[in-house]
Amino acid sequence: MGSCGQAHASCHVGHHDPETRAAGVVVLHHISFSVADLQRSAWFYDAVLGTLGLARVWTRDTAVGYGHPDAEDQFAIKLVAELAQTPGPGFHLAFAAPDRNSVGAFHRAALLHGGRDNGAPGLRPGYGPHYFAAFVIDPDGHRIEAVHDQE
Repeated sequence: MGSCGQAHASCHVGHHDPETRAAGVVVLHHISFSVADLQRSAWFYDAVLGTLGLARVWTRDTAVGYGHPDAEDQFAIKLVAELAQTPGPGFHLAFAAPDRNSVGAFHRAALLHGGRDNGAPGLRPGYGPHYFAAFVIDPDGHRIEAVHDQE
């Protein structure tokens, strides 16, 4: 089973299809998570996403956006305070890592900044021959992953 609670192939339809990746198909423009404490979550994501080459690209009173430096946001956290909720079982967000060392750095940074371990860095042969990933749960309970899926 994948971390999404289903067989991995059903969680990442088309993910391993070389034609889809080669065509540069973009499926999502951006995604956002609700958070109960923006300062705590920004501290967590500043550290964790920095290990993957991502940075804050904008900051507002109630939200923070992350992406590649000098680009638009691809991920945001938004203060919802008492109404913040996490998606139910089966949902997780996987961030692309530039290499395996970054996957390990992502995991270490998450644990040092209030995250909980949900799967140590390592190969996941059931997901593919080169699928190297780490899984954590952020301070609000969102399930996130860093993955490097190349030789």
